[in-house]
Amino acid sequence: MQQPGTAKNIWQVILASSAGTLIEWYDFYIFGSLSAIISEKFFPPSNPELAYIATLATFAVGFIVRPFGAIVFGRLGDLVGRKYTFLLTLLIMGGSTFAIGLIPSYHTIGVLAPMLVLILRLLQGLALGGEYGGAATYVAEHSPDHRRGYFTSFIQTTATLGLFVSLAVILITRSVMTPENFNSYGWRIPFLLSVVLVLMSYYIRIRLQESPLFIQMKQEGKTSANPIKESFGNRENLKLVLIALFGAAMGQGVVWYTGQFYALSFLQKTMNIEFVQSNIIIAVALLLGTPLFIYFGSLSDRIGRKKIMMAGMLIAALAYYPIYKTMDTIGDVKQKTEQTNLYRIESSQAKNESGQFVQHTTRIHSYTDGSILKESDTKKELTVDNTHMAILILLIFIQVVFVTMVYAPIAAFLVELFPTRIRYTSMSLPYHIGNGVFGGLLPTISTILVAKTGNHLAGLIYPIAVAVICFIIGMIAIREKSGKLSV
Repeated sequence: MQQPGTAKNIWQVILASSAGTLIEWYDFYIFGSLSAIISEKFFPPSNPELAYIATLATFAVGFIVRPFGAIVFGRLGDLVGRKYTFLLTLLIMGGSTFAIGLIPSYHTIGVLAPMLVLILRLLQGLALGGEYGGAATYVAEHSPDHRRGYFTSFIQTTATLGLFVSLAVILITRSVMTPENFNSYGWRIPFLLSVVLVLMSYYIRIRLQESPLFIQMKQEGKTSANPIKESFGNRENLKLVLIALFGAAMGQGVVWYTGQFYALSFLQKTMNIEFVQSNIIIAVALLLGTPLFIYFGSLSDRIGRKKIMMAGMLIAALAYYPIYKTMDTIGDVKQKTEQTNLYRIESSQAKNESGQFVQHTTRIHSYTDGSILKESDTKKELTVDNTHMAILILLIFIQVVFVTMVYAPIAAFLVELFPTRIRYTSMSLPYHIGNGVFGGLLPTISTILVAKTGNHLAGLIYPIAVAVICFIIGMIAIREKSGKLSV
């Protein structure tokens, strides 16, 4: 058996794999981070609420097609190799993201704008469906058995760091220009910048060697002739795929997206927290929580993957309602005392999509707790005081802790579940159905539930139910592995 790489080599593998995966997540999440603005640019302006839901649905499409990308690129990875497959996915993702930054607005090209966005989101989803399985498998097959959870946890940080970097780039871009210019053209800059990051990552990855386990398997003539049939046509392996999906991946998916993307959507669309402040809240919470991926990944090497993942799902399901209830209360101006003597009205002019100057009237309400609400004809923006901002960061951070518990061990768990010859294909599909379908649809489903019921907390029904179901199945069906990779 060819041994995993040396200590120096494993860190080179982790750096190259993580850098590329981080950039792919950055590309993927720029769209979600800017969804409020994208809904205004690429969809009909007559119904803003419907446009936002349509934007979330377009965002979700990228998740829904991820399982198809997992099948296509997973098969390619098991036939050709891990390295070249995730080089290809990196280029597809980077090209699609760059192209979104070039699409003219709905005002300019009409219905063609959302159609082009949808096509590019499909390409992004397909690429990401092939990326994660390749990177996780590549790192895992270079890792020693007793530290696989630790080393693969660095790959697990990239999804959250990708979101963090996307928020940071957006905030920096917003800070160096006026709100009007950012809303007009500045929002395109984060999309266009991705091409530079992708080329840098491609240069790093192209210099890597293939996975040692895959090389050995290929030399011995043991590669699978039909990874898809062997993964899903074999009853025993299909059973493992279903356990991976319904006992781990679907619960992990909803916890991941609730703690990060739904949290951002809740801040911006339900609580109406001001754009910059809401992004800072999420970014700080992510920065504080990211080291816990490494901690829980390492801990899973010592006490097992199952205990940590199941605990994260259960605690999250129990904690979501009180957490979001507290958040909702902070954003409810009806429960605040207004300082009527500070009420004022401001008028300004700004260009619309036609280049015409439009008069805007903003009503500004100040409250005794330091919050300020700005109301215009089209939107509301609430800026909370520093104390409430700190509380919101803490509440999001707690959710990120749940994310790290369910997400840090899952790469090692999935890799150890399947044999090398069909590992890329077998692990990619349940992971991307769990994350792409169950997790990716969460913002859209939850937003629709809130819109239909008028209850700000109704959106939690979906993630809580999925997390509880997954916890029950996982506790019954999952058996801890020895930590060794099967060939």
